[in-house]
Amino acid sequence: MDDHNDNLPDLDPDETQEWIDSLDGVIDVEGPQRARYLMAKLLERSQERDIGVATTTKTPYINTIPPEAEPAYPGDEKLERRIRRYIRWNAAAMVIKANYEADGIGGHLSTYASSSLLYEIGFNHFFRGKADGRSGDALYIQGHASPGIYARSYVERRFDEPQLDGFRREVSKDGVSSYPHPRLMP
Repeated sequence: MDDHNDNLPDLDPDETQEWIDSLDGVIDVEGPQRARYLMAKLLERSQERDIGVATTTKTPYINTIPPEAEPAYPGDEKLERRIRRYIRWNAAAMVIKANYEADGIGGHLSTYASSSLLYEIGFNHFFRGKADGRSGDALYIQGHASPGIYARSYVERRFDEPQLDGFRREVSKDGVSSYPHPRLMP
């Protein structure tokens, strides 16, 4: 049951039981699909009438691995969190610096900031390069996330500070482009 409903007093327990019995009757006679449909219609109507019913936090997804059977995290969570913060900071500094030097540069900081955990876990533990004769993973990085990817490349010493200082000005300052492309950035 939803935590919000647990705190509400039941002013008419008999009526409440009638509603529960009605739902059970629909499930028993007409099946769960009909019951789901009726519940969806009731929720829709409650929104139309502005009743303010809390949404459910349960989804039809069922985790097939119980929490106690999940493997331990393969890395050092505290260290990785700290590195992730440095990368987000460097990405923000790169974009802000570029905007001070040229109006309208932009930079889409929120794209990487909101997805940094996924990217960093992928880079640290899943994505693989061309080593040991393997083909390596091919990644498509959404262009708006490029500031974070560049900031990570800087931390890895793949890019230097002058390249980051030229963010979105790759022609005039030998910087990095806003939308990485293999022919624009060999």
